[in-house]
Amino acid sequence: MNIHVQKSFQLESDREIGKLFLVATPIGNLEDMTYRAVRTLQEADIIAAEDTRQTRKLLSHFEISPKRLLSYHEHNKTASGPELVRLIIEGNDLALVSDAGLPAISDPGQDLVKLALEEGISVIPVPGANAALSALIVSGLPTERFQFAGFLPRDKKDRERQLSSLRDYEGTILLYESPHRIIKTLQHILEVCGDRNIAMARELTKRYEEVARGPISACLGWLEEHPPLGEYCIAIEGAQEDEVQERKGLWWQPLTIEDHVAHYEQEEGLSRKDAMKKTAVDRGVSKRDIYNALL
Repeated sequence: MNIHVQKSFQLESDREIGKLFLVATPIGNLEDMTYRAVRTLQEADIIAAEDTRQTRKLLSHFEISPKRLLSYHEHNKTASGPELVRLIIEGNDLALVSDAGLPAISDPGQDLVKLALEEGISVIPVPGANAALSALIVSGLPTERFQFAGFLPRDKKDRERQLSSLRDYEGTILLYESPHRIIKTLQHILEVCGDRNIAMARELTKRYEEVARGPISACLGWLEEHPPLGEYCIAIEGAQEDEVQERKGLWWQPLTIEDHVAHYEQEEGLSRKDAMKKTAVDRGVSKRDIYNALL
């Protein structure tokens, strides 16, 4: 059995390589910076940052003079990642920070972690603020079971495929979304998952922190009157057990496509267009396939 056990703080006299520290930074309120994070950044031989300009502001606020500040982000990770690992192997302790929150969550830090572990480098978390978990605990939705899905794909087919895979999850689902896409994303979630309760959190920990809670349909109406601003974290109510069992039972299997569409029109009062959409989701096909079958 091939297993590697990391002893993060155990002194190893024969070990001369450095360590990789994943340092959380505030998501908006500088008071959320921890003492340990400040000390780690002060002591690190190298700080790798997603945006060095943003990180310099943070370091300046806490009067930290970096020994060496390097760039590591999505667009240079292929070249920069191996170089950072080489520097750690040479004996340098490296602190990785993102623009906000925990590194390696929805950012290229996960790739650096993988490279470091492959070289036997200890990877050490320095915890702190996190937008997704902050949104979860104030959402009012169940917290004992949840799944973080990050940003949904931009491509509509890929997004629909991912939402379909999340539809039957019975725990709370956490997503990130930009203000430019949140309305389309919520409309798509409504189509695939139904009118579930959600919480939309933005500007968390900042002066204009705001959390809107309610059914997706109501939240869409609210966004029409209050144009989206800032990045959102969305917490979505999980699927109901009876709905999941009904879907797994494939209740619609004996029905023709015409009867399947008619079921939603008559039983749920949906328009033909919406009934066709829901039929397509049930059957795992595109709306166009349903439309063509009814011609």
